Formats: sequence, structure tokens, C-alpha cells
Amino acid sequence: MSAADAPPIKLVKPKLPRQLEPLRLCEAGIEDHTEFRQARCEDEAVEYVTAGKVLFDQMEFHNVTFRHVSLQHAELTDIVFKNCDLSNVDFSDAIIHRVQFLQCKIMGMDMTAATMRNILFHQCAGDYATFRFANMKQVSFQETSLEKSDFYHTEFNKVEFPECKIDQSQFSGAKLRGIDLSTADFHNLGVTLEDLQGCIISPGQAILFTKIFGLVVKD
Repeated sequence: MSAADAPPIKLVKPKLPRQLEPLRLCEAGIEDHTEFRQARCEDEAVEYVTAGKVLFDQMEFHNVTFRHVSLQHAELTDIVFKNCDLSNVDFSDAIIHRVQFLQCKIMGMDMTAATMRNILFHQCAGDYATFRFANMKQVSFQETSLEKSDFYHTEFNKVEFPECKIDQSQFSGAKLRGIDLSTADFHNLGVTLEDLQGCIISPGQAILFTKIFGLVVKD
């Protein structure tokens, strides 16, 4: 199967109003079940927050840094994060729809068991990020570093990794049928032959996988 056989992924962009009210999250405070809507946050640091079932709807975040932040079971809909630092943020069990991460740091971000629909990661630094047991549909990782990230038993449906770095990432239990890895950069992956059935790879990667699985090719 060639890369030309991969179905195109068409993402629905975040639906944002023309006017967004400025918001300082530090002043507003984030607590359990807090709801934030139609707002723009920029140039601030959100630190030492632990809250459950927080809702963010129709918002933009520019140059916002999150440190020691846990937002389990959050709901994010129609959101743009640009030049933000979300390293090690806990979004486990979150529901995330129509969200863009643009030139963001997402290293170590935890999206375990998250439900993700129409998500774009563009030129992000996401090494060590965790997506295990997540349910992904129409998710595009573009020119993003995901080395040593964790996709253990992630459910993929129309997911792509063009020009991404995924070396030493864990894909065990994630069925890669129809997933195009032909332009991804890696030297080793945590994956089984069963997981790779139907995966789209380049000729050079095919040779690499023979080495990963200890196969010997005779002329």
C-alpha cells in the first residue's frame, strides 16, 4: 500500500465568534465544574491548579503557560492554543472537540483515555506525551515531535502523522491499519507485527522493521 492510498483527513476547524472577551484565568480562578466561554486568554501563567470537569468553550489561548495543572474529565470545545506551554498538563479522560494546538509545548501532556475529535497538533513539541487508551477520530499530528510518546491501545480512526518524529514511541495494542507513517521519522517503535497490519510505510521503513523484528532478508 502506498501513501497515495491513505484517505485524506479533513478536520473541522474550531467555531469561534468574531469577538472574544479578554479573560485572566488566574483572577477568575479554576475550580471543579467551572465553565469558561467565548473568551481570550493571553500572556499569563496558570499554576498549581487541580480541578475536575472544567468546561472551556469557544476560546483562544495565546502565550499561556500551564504549570502543575491537572484538569481531569475536562471538556474542551472550539479552542485554539497558540504558542502555549501545556507540558505535563493532565487532561486524562477529557472530551476534546475541534481544538488546535499551534506551535505549543505539550511535552509529557497526559491525555489518557481522552475522547478526541477534529484535533490538530501543528509544529508542537510533544515528546513523552501520553495518549494511551484514547479514542481518536480525525486527528492530525503535523510536523510534531512525539518521541518516546505513548499510544498504548489508542483507538485510531482517520489519524495521521505527516513529518512527525515518533522514535521510541509506544504503539502496542494500537491498530495501525490505514495509518500513514511513511513520512514519520523513527528508528525504533514499540509495536507488534499484528499492530502493523495495513499500516502505510515507506520502502526504507520496511527495511527498518525487518531489523526491529529481527528478520533476516536473503538476496
